[in-house]
Amino acid sequence: MALDIGEKRVGVAISDPAMRVASPLCVLPAAEVASGAKSWRRVLDDWEPELLVCGLPLTLSGERGPQAQRIAEAAERIASACGLPLEFADERLSSAEAKRSLRDSGYDEASMRGKIDMIAASLFLQSWLDSHETQQER
Repeated sequence: MALDIGEKRVGVAISDPAMRVASPLCVLPAAEVASGAKSWRRVLDDWEPELLVCGLPLTLSGERGPQAQRIAEAAERIASACGLPLEFADERLSSAEAKRSLRDSGYDEASMRGKIDMIAASLFLQSWLDSHETQQER
C-alpha cells in the first residue's frame, strides 16, 4: 500500500497481490490517517497491506528538505501505529504527472482536486514495484 502524505490529504494506492500493478484507491483527510480514525482502520482492514510505501518529496538534486523530513516523520508514526514495515519512494514530480494525466482525461482543476493524491500514490507505487521486480529478477 502506498501513501502520498500531504498536509490536508493522504492519497492511498494499492498493488495487486502479485506486486505487479498499482491502482489508486482513495483519498482520506490527513488528520484521520494520523489519528488512526475509523476510516483509515477500515482501509487497513479491507486491504490488509503487508508494507507501506510512502512518497518522499526529494529536492530535484535528490536531497531531503524540510518537507521530506516532515513527511518521513509522519510516515514513521503511521507505520508504527499500524505495525507495518515502511519503505520510501521518490515521489518527485508524481503530483505534476497525476495532474497532467487527469487533465488529459478531461478533468478541470476543481474536479481533479480530490483525485491527484491517490493517482500520485499509484504512480510512485508503480515505479517502486517496477524497480523491486527488476531487483528480484537479478
